[in-house]
Amino acid sequence: MSNKTIPLTDALRAYLLDVSLRETDVQRRLREETARLPESTMQIAPEQGQFMALLVRLMRAEKALEVGVFTGYSALTVALALPPTGQIVACDISEAYTAVARRYWEEAGVAHKIDLRIGPAVETLDYLLEHGHARTFDFAFIDADKPSYDAYYERALQLLRPGGLMALDNTLRGGRVIDERAQDDSTRAIRALNEKLHADDRIDLSLVPIADGLTLALKR
Repeated sequence: MSNKTIPLTDALRAYLLDVSLRETDVQRRLREETARLPESTMQIAPEQGQFMALLVRLMRAEKALEVGVFTGYSALTVALALPPTGQIVACDISEAYTAVARRYWEEAGVAHKIDLRIGPAVETLDYLLEHGHARTFDFAFIDADKPSYDAYYERALQLLRPGGLMALDNTLRGGRVIDERAQDDSTRAIRALNEKLHADDRIDLSLVPIADGLTLALKR
């Protein structure tokens, strides 16, 4: 027994995946194709994707938001967890990466659930707010450029309904959040946001030590 989170060695993580990970063939092949890219570390861990899908099902979410699509694994995973009439508004700036995503979304039969918006995410979020989508989303996932996380958080919080859930990725930054020598813009932005969320009485909060840290913020 332990009263704190135990370290996850490579061998223990392999065991975790062996006894718990349930991926479709399409998810696995998308993950394997992404792993061959130079930017493969931008891909979320499969156990994190499965965890988020479980949260989406528990909430009976129907309308989701994603900021940062990359090659589409997280959007695919959430889309599979949504009901047939569910929808994700997915924001990204890359035509090249999302072209990979589109192939797998089509193959998995969920492309009709995913409304991909190419362009700066802040502009897309502002557009949604200006066109009557405030307080209508059930779930939001933020996984994009870290210096903009605060802007994404504030807008996504307005778009979420009361009781809606936001998940923010990479909030441990590979451990750099506690390294005073790490003063890059991304790490400083995450540190500042973590402190802000800790004091934010608009949400209930949990930073889950899965993958690179996943902060869950439940809108009050």
